[in-house]
Amino acid sequence: MTMDIIKTYEQAIEFIDRKELKAAFYALQQLVSERGASMFQDELNSLRETYGQLLYYYTKGTKDPMRDKIYNELLASAYELADRAKQKLLIDISSAAYYSEQRTLRHQSLSIANLIRKINEGNETDNLAQVEVFMPQLFKAIWATDYLKDNDETALRQSLNDNVAEEHDDITALNCQIVASLLLGLQEVFDKRKMILLIDTTFSKDEEVRIRAYISLMIILYLYRNRLECYPEIGKHLDSLAETTQFVKIISYVIKRFILSRDTEKISLKINDEIMPEMMKLTSKFFGGKLENDSEHDRDNPDDLMNPEWLNIIDENPNLKNKLEEYQKLQEEGADVMHSTFIKLKNYPFFNEISHWFLPFNKGISLLCNDHEISEAMEVFNQVKFMCNSDLFSFYFSIKQVPEQQRKFMIDNIISQMSEFKENIMSNLMTKDYTTECIVSQFIQDLYRFHKLYPRRNEHKDIFAQKLDIHNIPLLQSYLDDNEFLAKIAELYLRNNYCEDALVVYERLEASASEINEELYQKMGYCRQIAGDFKGALKDYTKADLINPDSKWLLRRMAQCFRATHETQKALEYYLRHDKLEPDNIPILVNIGSCYLELKNYTEAMKYFFKVDYLDTKKHRAWRPIAWCSFLIGNYEQARKYYKNIMDNKPDSQDFMNAGHTELALQNIETAVELYKKSIETANGDFESFRKDFERDIPELTSAGIDQSDIALIIDILQ
Repeated sequence: MTMDIIKTYEQAIEFIDRKELKAAFYALQQLVSERGASMFQDELNSLRETYGQLLYYYTKGTKDPMRDKIYNELLASAYELADRAKQKLLIDISSAAYYSEQRTLRHQSLSIANLIRKINEGNETDNLAQVEVFMPQLFKAIWATDYLKDNDETALRQSLNDNVAEEHDDITALNCQIVASLLLGLQEVFDKRKMILLIDTTFSKDEEVRIRAYISLMIILYLYRNRLECYPEIGKHLDSLAETTQFVKIISYVIKRFILSRDTEKISLKINDEIMPEMMKLTSKFFGGKLENDSEHDRDNPDDLMNPEWLNIIDENPNLKNKLEEYQKLQEEGADVMHSTFIKLKNYPFFNEISHWFLPFNKGISLLCNDHEISEAMEVFNQVKFMCNSDLFSFYFSIKQVPEQQRKFMIDNIISQMSEFKENIMSNLMTKDYTTECIVSQFIQDLYRFHKLYPRRNEHKDIFAQKLDIHNIPLLQSYLDDNEFLAKIAELYLRNNYCEDALVVYERLEASASEINEELYQKMGYCRQIAGDFKGALKDYTKADLINPDSKWLLRRMAQCFRATHETQKALEYYLRHDKLEPDNIPILVNIGSCYLELKNYTEAMKYFFKVDYLDTKKHRAWRPIAWCSFLIGNYEQARKYYKNIMDNKPDSQDFMNAGHTELALQNIETAVELYKKSIETANGDFESFRKDFERDIPELTSAGIDQSDIALIIDILQ
C-alpha cells in the first residue's frame, strides 16, 4: 500500500515536471481517490477547470498577459496538492521514522519555539543534560513538521539570526541542528517557508552555520530544480544571495566536494583491498609480536619503535610506494580517504540518534566535557579539520574503549605527532578560504556518512546516488555563467574521468565563446571519444586540427577515432602525419603497420614492423605482426622463426594457433596438431572458442594452399 502511494505520487510529479498536466491530473486523481484523501477532490477539480479555461482561451488565440503567471501558479498548486495528498495518505500507515515522528508530534505539548527556549535556558545555566534532552526533540520536530507555521518560522528565524561576531559553541550547535533538520525535512516534502529560511541563513555571521546552510540549499535547489520557476519569491531571495562576494566561490567549493564524493566508495575499496594489505605486510615484518614482549621502557618511548629501515623498505617496494603516493595525492586533492577507516565505527549507540549525525564536534556535548584528557587530544584533530564531525565522534568512542594504560600512550602519541602538523596548518594554511573549504568538506562528508551508514538510511533518498550537478540547475545558471568558473568545473570533471558531465559544461563554454578555441574542441572531442561517440569526436577534433595541424596528441586521437569507425585509410593518413613530426615513435609505427595490415598491404606493413623490431629491443612488440604478415605473404620459414621466438616468451592461445597455421602450411601436420592442442589448453580447454577463431582464419588457410578437406580433418582430430 505504502509503495503504491509513493509510486503514484512520483508519477504525478514526473508528469508535472514535464508539464504534462492532463496526465498529472489523472495520476493525482488516483491519489485523491484513495481512502483518506477525498478532501482534496474539490481542489483537484478546480485545478482541472482552471487548466481547461487556459487551454480554451489559448486555442482561441486570446492574448492574456497573465497567462504565464496563471500557468506557473497552476503548476505550483499541482505540485503542492500531490505533496499534501501523499503526506495525508502516509502519515497513518507508513512505518518510516519520519511519519512516526509526525504521529508523535500530534501528542507533543512543546512547540518548536518552546523547545528552542528550553535549549537556550540549558545553555545559559550550563545545564548540558537539559540541552541534550531537548536538542534531539527539536531536530525531530523541525524535520517532521511538513509545513512551518508562522510562529514556528518566527522562532527558527530568531534563533538563526542570533549571530555573534565570534562563534559561540552552544549557539553554533543549536543552529547547525536547525539547518540539518530543515534539510532533511525539505528532502521529505517541499515547503516554501523552509526554503526561504535556508536561503536567509546563508547570510549568517557564523561561518559553520552559513556554510552548512549553503550546502543544504544547493541540495534542495537540485532536488526541486524542476519546480523552482513556479516560485518567483525564491528567485528574488536568490538574487540577493548571488550579489554577495563569496557566492560563486562557496558554490565552487561545494561542487568540487560533490564531484569528489562520487569516488568515495571506489577509494574505500582501493584502500581496503590494495593499500592496507601492503601496509599490514610491512607492519607484520617489523613488529611480528615484538611489541608484546618489549619492555615497559620500549612501550613508553615511541621513538624507539620507529625503525629507520622502514623508509628503505618502502623505497624498495615500488608497489607499496606507488600506492602510498597515490593515497597522498588523493588526500591532497580533497578526496574522502577516511570513509573506509570509519565504516565499522558507526555502531556506537550515539549514532542511533538521527540528530547526532549532524552535530558539530566538541560543541555543547556533555560526554566531551567529562574526559579532559581525551578531549585535549581530540581538539588537535578538530582544530586542523583533519576529520569530519561524524568521524571525530567515532574516533572519540574508539579511544574510550582502549584500556587506560594504553590509552595514555596513544593520546600522548596523538598530541606529539599532530602538534607539528597543527602548527604548519595554522601558520601556512589557516586562511578564511581554508576554513571555508574545510567546513564544506566536513559537512558533505557528514552527509555522506549519514546517507551510507545511518541504521535507517534506506528511509532517506540517497542524495549521493544522484549527480548533484548544481551548476546545471536552471534557476542558478544565470548566476554561474562565468567562463572561468565553468572551465574549472569542467576540468575537475575531466580530471576525475566524468567526461559526460564535463562535456555538458564544455558545450556551455562553446556557446558563449567569441572565437574558435583549439583546447576547448580538443577536450570536447576527447569527452565524446571516451563516451564512444567517435563521429562527434571527429567533428570537434577536426575544428581543433584546423587551428593546430601539428598537434601530435590530436593526430593520435583522430586516428584512433577513424579506426574505431573502420575508416582505416583515414586513420593511416593521420598516423603518417604524426610519423613525419616524430619519426621513431614506436607505438605510432606499430599502428601504421597495423593499418597497412588491415588494408592488406603486407609489404608496407612489414617495412614498419621491421623498423619497430629494430628500435624495440626489449618489448618485442613487432614479433607477432611480423610473424603473421610473413605467414600471409607465404614466407613460412620466416613466420616459423618469429613464432619460435614468441613460443619462448609467454605465448597466448592465439600465438599457438597462428604457429599451428604456419606448420600446417609447411605440411608439418603432427606439429600443427600439437600447437592447436596447446592453443585449446591455454584457453582453459574451450574448444568452441577455438573452433570459432579457427574458422575465422579459413580464408587465410585456403590462400596458403590448405584444402578444405584438410581443415575439416584437423577440426575432427582436435575434437
